[in-house]
Amino acid sequence: MKKGEVTAFLSLIFILIISFISAMIESTVIQTEKNQKRLDVDRAVFSIFGEYQKQLLEEYEVLAIDISYGTASYREENLLDRMRYYGSVGIEHDIQGIQYLSDKNGNAFREQVLDYMEDTYGISIIRDLAGMTGQWQEQELNGEELGRQDSEWNTQLEETLEENESMLPAEENPLPNVESLKQSSLLQLILPREYQLSGRQINLSEQPGARTLRKGKGSFYMRQDLNGIEERLLFHEYLLKKFSNAVETKGENRSLSYEIEYMIGGKGSDSENLEAVAKKLLAIRFGMNYLYLQTDTEKQAEVEALALTLSTLAALPAVAGIVKQVLLAAWAFGESVMDLRSLMSGRKAALVKNSGNWQLSLSSLMTLGTGEDTQEGMDAEDGLSYTDYLRILLFLQNEDTLTMKALDRVEQNIRLEKNITNFCIDSCVVKLKLQNKAIIREGLEYQFPVYFGYETA
Repeated sequence: MKKGEVTAFLSLIFILIISFISAMIESTVIQTEKNQKRLDVDRAVFSIFGEYQKQLLEEYEVLAIDISYGTASYREENLLDRMRYYGSVGIEHDIQGIQYLSDKNGNAFREQVLDYMEDTYGISIIRDLAGMTGQWQEQELNGEELGRQDSEWNTQLEETLEENESMLPAEENPLPNVESLKQSSLLQLILPREYQLSGRQINLSEQPGARTLRKGKGSFYMRQDLNGIEERLLFHEYLLKKFSNAVETKGENRSLSYEIEYMIGGKGSDSENLEAVAKKLLAIRFGMNYLYLQTDTEKQAEVEALALTLSTLAALPAVAGIVKQVLLAAWAFGESVMDLRSLMSGRKAALVKNSGNWQLSLSSLMTLGTGEDTQEGMDAEDGLSYTDYLRILLFLQNEDTLTMKALDRVEQNIRLEKNITNFCIDSCVVKLKLQNKAIIREGLEYQFPVYFGYETA
C-alpha cells in the first residue's frame, strides 16, 4: 500500500500559497485603486489651479482662482464642480481650508507681491531707502509739531491784539494774505496752470475695504516677515510700478486717475485725494523750511526788522517776538508752496535748503497766490521728485489699510479695464485644503487629504 501524506501536505501548501497570492493581488488591487483615486484628485486640483484668473496675473503678477468663473455665482461649490469635471467623479470632497486673496487684510496678496518683487528686482532696489525711514518719520513728526506751534502763535497774536484793541498795519504785512491762502484750496495754489485736474470719483461703500468680505477658513503657512522695513519698502515699490499717480498715469478707463493718492488719502474722488496728499507734503516741507529759517541769520534779521516795524506801528512793540515767529512760519509756508509747485510740475524740490536754493523772498508773500504771482518752482538737481515723496508717504501709512486700498484698485481696474464686471477680490482663491472620501468597493472607503496653493517659496 502507498500512503498519501505527501500529496495531502502539498495540497495544503498549495492552498496556502494560492490564498497568499490572492491576498497579495487583492491588496495590490486595493492599493492601486487608492493610488488611482489620489491621482484623480491630484489631477483635478492641478487642473483647477491651472485655471487662474489670467488678467490678474498679467496686470498684477498675482495668481488666484476666481471661483465665480465670470458669473455672478460665488459659491465654493463651484470649485468642486470643476474638480468633478476634471475627473474626480464619485469622490466626495470636503473643503477643510480655503484662503482668499483678501483674507487677513490681504496677507496672501502681499506674500505674492513680495515674492514677485524679490524674484524680479531683488532686494537691492530698496537697499538705499532702508536707512532713510527714520528720517521720514522724523520729518512727519516735525511738520506736525511745527504746524501746531504755528497755530498757537497765530492764536496768541490774535488774542494779544484783541486785548489791546489793536491790529497790525496792512501795509507791507504779508500775514493777512498768507492766512487767506491757508483757508483756500491748496490745489489752486500749487498746480501748474496747464494741469488738467481729474474729476473722477468712486463710491467708497462699494470698495472691498468697506464691504463685508467672504472669509476663508483653516490655517495655512504664512510668511513671517511681511511687515519688516525692507518688505514694506518692496511692497511700496510694487504699488508705484503698478498704479498711477498725479504725475505718472498708468492704464486706461480706470475709475480713479490718482490711485496712489487714494491709497494715502482714502477719499472718494481724485481731487480730494490729491488735496489730502498735498497737505501732507506741505506739512513735511513746512517743517523742513521752518527749521532752515532758524539757521539763516540774514533771513532772521530780515524777519526781525519787519516784525519790529509792524509791532511798533501797532503800538505794541512787546509783541515783536510773537510777530517774528508768525512771520517765520508764514515764510516757511510760502516756500513750501513753491516746493509743491516744483513737485507738481514734474521737477524736484531741494531736500536740504540753503541760501542758494531758497526760492521765495519775504516781500513775495504779499503777492503769493494773487494775479501778480507768476513764480514757478525751481528744479533742484539733487532733490526729491513727487514720486519720491509718495514713497515717503506710503511708508508712513498703516500697512493693512494700504494693502486693502491696493486691493480696492485691483478689483476696480479689472472690472473696468478688462470688462469683467463680476470680478471680486474676495472670490479669488489662492490656497485649498480638501478631505476626500472615495468608495473602493462595497464596505470599503478610503479617506485622504489634499493641499494645493500658489506658493513660490
